[in-house]
Amino acid sequence: MSSMEEVTMTYSAILRNAKGERVVRVNFERPGLKGKDFAEAILPDAVIEKSEGFHDDELSQLAEYLKENGPDIMAKAKTISNPLKWFS
Repeated sequence: MSSMEEVTMTYSAILRNAKGERVVRVNFERPGLKGKDFAEAILPDAVIEKSEGFHDDELSQLAEYLKENGPDIMAKAKTISNPLKWFS
């Protein structure tokens, strides 16, 4: 069984949802028994929208991580949203 230590996180640039709100899509992945385990979340709400392979307690840990680190992730996503900041 995979552990939480093997989880990698990626995130998008700032996007707009259907309501026009600024959001960031966050993906968690790790090697799993049936390929890759994944969880897809959205910030700033810190909601896991879709997952496979993670247990409920692990999803709770990921959601808590997003709540605690959401502002920092959003700030980093804002930086990658603006190509002019890539080289400064």
